Amino acid sequence: MPAVRATRKPDTSGVPAELARIRNNLAAQRSALSTHFESRRNTAMLLNQHRRMVDRALREIWALQGVPRTLSLLAVGGFGRGEQFPHSDVDLLILLPEPPGAALINKLEQLIGRFWDAGLDVGHSVRTIADCVDEAAKDITVQTSMLEARLVAGSRSLFRQFQSMTKEQCDRQEFFKAKLFEQEQRHSKHQDSPYNLEPNVKEAPGGLRDLHVILWISRASGLGGTWIELARRGFVTVREALQLGRHQKLLQELRIRLHYAAGRREDRLLFDYQDRIARELGYAPTEHRRASELLMQRYYHTAKTVTQLNTILLQNLAAEIFPEHDAQVQVINERFQKVHELLDAREPDLFEREPGAILESFLIMQQRADLKGMTAPTLRALWRARTRINTAFRRDPRNRAMFLSILQQPRGIVHELRRMNQYDILARYLPPFRRIVGQMQHDLFHVYTVDQHILTVVRNLRRFTMVEFAHEYPLCSQLMADFDRHWLLYVAAIFHDIAKARGGDHSTLGAAEARRFCRAHGLSSEDTDLVEFLTKNHLAMSMVAQKQDLSDVEVVRRFAAAMGSERRLIALYLLTVADIRGTSPRVWNAWRGKLLEDLFHAARRQLKGHEISHDHDIQAKQTEARRLLRLYALSDTVEEALWRELDVAYFMRHDAQECAWQTRLLHYRVNTDRPVVKARFSPVGEGLQVMIYCRDQPGLFARICGFFSSINYNIVDAKIHTTRHGYALDTFQVMGTAPTTHYREMITLIEHDLAEQLTTQPPLQPPPQGRVSRQLKHFPITPEVHIRPDERGQYHALSVVAGDRPGLLYGIALVLSRYNIDLHTAKILTGGDRAEDVFVVSGEALNSEKTVLQLESDMLEVLQP
Repeated sequence: MPAVRATRKPDTSGVPAELARIRNNLAAQRSALSTHFESRRNTAMLLNQHRRMVDRALREIWALQGVPRTLSLLAVGGFGRGEQFPHSDVDLLILLPEPPGAALINKLEQLIGRFWDAGLDVGHSVRTIADCVDEAAKDITVQTSMLEARLVAGSRSLFRQFQSMTKEQCDRQEFFKAKLFEQEQRHSKHQDSPYNLEPNVKEAPGGLRDLHVILWISRASGLGGTWIELARRGFVTVREALQLGRHQKLLQELRIRLHYAAGRREDRLLFDYQDRIARELGYAPTEHRRASELLMQRYYHTAKTVTQLNTILLQNLAAEIFPEHDAQVQVINERFQKVHELLDAREPDLFEREPGAILESFLIMQQRADLKGMTAPTLRALWRARTRINTAFRRDPRNRAMFLSILQQPRGIVHELRRMNQYDILARYLPPFRRIVGQMQHDLFHVYTVDQHILTVVRNLRRFTMVEFAHEYPLCSQLMADFDRHWLLYVAAIFHDIAKARGGDHSTLGAAEARRFCRAHGLSSEDTDLVEFLTKNHLAMSMVAQKQDLSDVEVVRRFAAAMGSERRLIALYLLTVADIRGTSPRVWNAWRGKLLEDLFHAARRQLKGHEISHDHDIQAKQTEARRLLRLYALSDTVEEALWRELDVAYFMRHDAQECAWQTRLLHYRVNTDRPVVKARFSPVGEGLQVMIYCRDQPGLFARICGFFSSINYNIVDAKIHTTRHGYALDTFQVMGTAPTTHYREMITLIEHDLAEQLTTQPPLQPPPQGRVSRQLKHFPITPEVHIRPDERGQYHALSVVAGDRPGLLYGIALVLSRYNIDLHTAKILTGGDRAEDVFVVSGEALNSEKTVLQLESDMLEVLQP
């Protein structure tokens, strides 16, 4: 059939004036509906009145256009369902009794154009009933939209024929399979998680679409079209039906408010709108939490419950749609059986009679690899019996032993903890855990809610025990294999962030919760002390590794002393790696891994009694560097010209491989007048290592930072050294900001262009006013600057905290240059959108308190976005 497109041909019939009237009426009514909604907050009324308003406009235009009476105008999709949101498309189907002629096509094109002229965003199709049959057979989305069709204007008899055909053509089993597959695909687009920072309230797991799927399938199967109808047929209880209705209402209200806030169709709960909508819904910020965090926690609870009920209801509907009369039953014990690879409670009231069977069900899932899940009645019974987990349940020694047994199983730990969290069992058993379920973390590091982050850390620790991940975590896998009672690390992981958003130090508060848990569950004093230590100090290793100079023997000695034993050190290293890798894919990189590993090995040597000596360490590095140089067939004295210009600090901060690399490149041009810039793939795996050698010059660090900023590269580490004869020998670790960076192609560019800048020394430009991310815009970080002398008074530590943005480090470098501050080392820590940089500096300006205050003030000004 020829396509019918919208047209706006000139019309002299007076209709355009009528369209202007309709358009003005629609605008006035939309405004009135918005105002009325703000005062009444009645979502059902708004959606219904919005639908009726559009219906009236469509009927008027249909009548004005003089469409033949044999045609039907149908509302389909969400409009057909009666859920017309403020800025949603108006989905229409113009139904024809037979293929149209040229005159009718022209009339329908004018009709569609007039719908648009009246201010209606229509999505239309023009089909005969036969066309509908063909399209529905090819596209499940079309078939679904037709199931919700509603007559707006035109022939009622043609509409009845259409309804009859729709029911006849719908194979309920095939429809169920197609909708289930469609839901799986949709969920995968949203990472199969309802816990995204900016969730789509319509399409994401736990959103409105998950509720629609249930009703589509039940309606197509003749099992009911509302929650109450499903309750009457026993698929849900009346209480669950009412609960579904409440969750649907909240999701609808959020979507309505998103449309009004954005002034267009917007279904994502973006940072831009979270705080506004939270306040509209009556949330107020508390001392420790934003209004938006309270809103998002409620949303996550809703999405989680919708996901639970979606799973249970779809299993219940599947049992009705795909009846099996010869179910194979295998008895597991007196309480459970296996039915079609699913765990099934043998009695419907098992969990009510024997609450201890709740934890046993998860333990059996771990112990039986042949079980693929739980039956719908069992899931439903678990969900309903969760309130039986009370103080008496938690104090029962059998239940405490069962929970520890779940953590000690060789398989299924993460799967079952997640299932326990999904059905609120974990939060019931661990009351402190309930407070952080759905708790968002706006620290610009974490991209998961606290509960999801905790379970991700447990997953990472589990992976250290699995052979298939040994290639990814070689050191962690080796350490975990030799770690006795490694399940204690899972306990520490569960408690390490459990006190977030309470106020106070969450590490200290969490350690107290961990100690109570360990004592209640009968752990030995040694194991209790380990779990408490890990919970309290879970940030210590990353802070030292990423913010302190690991070449300083005293730093390593203090850290090793704080560990106290090799077992604690190993445990903290494993937890730290799992924790950082569980915050965000953007936070972990090979360079962070190298810093942690270096600190671990240094502290381990100290704890084993191998006293760290500057002289011994330097001598060992030099010996290894000479060995590496000989591999290039260089003379036995090749290093002497350069090394005589280097002091102890250089050899402390560089490893043997770096010393050999730089010596090989510089031994024949120690007194060169031309800057030398050499780059190579970073030895730690990711990014580039860049060496810069030239006569020292004012603003050198600022010039280098400005160059890397201009090519969109981040500096993650800098070793700054000045030789005895006045040359700068600096080593930088840099990474590209793009998701896929072609480092090989950039090596030549960096070597040529940076050397050219260092030679010509053009004037330093002001730092660029880079755009901050949307997340940082809505959750800003108050900049911090601290300058303090080290214990020996030789250097000062400059620490900076700020929201990251392009050109930030360059701006810091310009301030240091203006005050003639010498830089010795730089640790550049960027996680997500948060920058935490530490610099070891020296200079005359740091000896004056007044100048230091002015320096801090100027630095804060640069850090402000």
